[in-house]
Amino acid sequence: MNIRVAITQGDTNGVGYEVILKAFADPAILELCTPIIYGSSKIAAYHRKVLNLDVDFTVINSAEEAGDGRVNLLNCLDEEVKVELGQPSADAGRAAFVALDQAMTDFRKGLYDVLVTAPIDKATIQNPSFQFPGHTEYIETSLGEGQKALMILKNEDIRVALVTTHLPLKDIASAITQEAIVEKATIFHQSLLRDFRISCPRIAVLSLNPHAGDNGLLGSEESDIIAPAIETLAAKGVQAFGPYPADGFFGSGAYYHFDGVLAMYHDQGLAPFKTIALDDGVNYTAGLPIVRTSPDHGTAYDIAGQGKANENSMRQAIYTAIDVFRNRQRYDEPMRNPLPKLYHEKREDGDKSRFAQPRPKDMFKKEKPAPAPAQEQQESHEKAAE
Repeated sequence: MNIRVAITQGDTNGVGYEVILKAFADPAILELCTPIIYGSSKIAAYHRKVLNLDVDFTVINSAEEAGDGRVNLLNCLDEEVKVELGQPSADAGRAAFVALDQAMTDFRKGLYDVLVTAPIDKATIQNPSFQFPGHTEYIETSLGEGQKALMILKNEDIRVALVTTHLPLKDIASAITQEAIVEKATIFHQSLLRDFRISCPRIAVLSLNPHAGDNGLLGSEESDIIAPAIETLAAKGVQAFGPYPADGFFGSGAYYHFDGVLAMYHDQGLAPFKTIALDDGVNYTAGLPIVRTSPDHGTAYDIAGQGKANENSMRQAIYTAIDVFRNRQRYDEPMRNPLPKLYHEKREDGDKSRFAQPRPKDMFKKEKPAPAPAQEQQESHEKAAE
């Protein structure tokens, strides 16, 4: 059975449906996965008509009905939603939330394997049930089971993770603590091992201040917080190096020598990343039970409905979700059925029946071959004498 990929429609006035439909214009992708688009058949049909796209989809009423070899579209909306391409609206935000909320419910039921989210407008999606700065925080709360999320932006050349995500600049310095750096770097390390199958990952840690603080002239966070956090990580077996000044690090191409880069804040990591990965970047949420990816661009209202949106980032988001899902399976497989213990601790109820019996001393002792019958011995002696 193909991997079942849930795809939420995102903001219905942006480029979400355009990049989704374009990604499935090549039917070869259906050999890798079974897509389930969480959205509205009427809205999808409207976008398809406006963009003049020749992509068929099958409307279903529940994720259980999704079939292989076709694009499945799950109707999540009962009410009519007016599409105003390129315009933020409360209706579009509500439509984005309803699709996302249904996807959360279906994951808890085990109805799909991985999640890909189309871009949302973080302002219009806000409601009593969604009071978060973005997808990452909402999904962490909905499905995290107490685990912490880590935002990773990646393409084939670079992986950038963030210590802080959607924070105003004025709040960043106080949020950079040793504990936060160690926590995020540890999640990053585990994700590189399990999700990306890198056996001995190397992580570059960026500084907070220009020129890594210039020996305290431009700030002391590097010496007081970041460097001690790196020492703690080394004691835990995490190969972390730095802190490196961000400008020279990216400008010199030093990121090629590392498996991951840990940035202190959003724009420090994402501005250079999006310059490097213009069309194929993927936003991956690590650290959670669910595998979730998204394209690394936003709603792109300025080009919505014009047929200009590049679908490669959405396509790469789907591929990444599939790859991570498979990598996790391969990583976890050897752990599922460990060998049973030969010896057990004494039970509190005094039952000694579970004590492992001592191995007989002669358990592996070779047995001497039985002596040959007398007649055979005689014949053997005669042959030897000859």
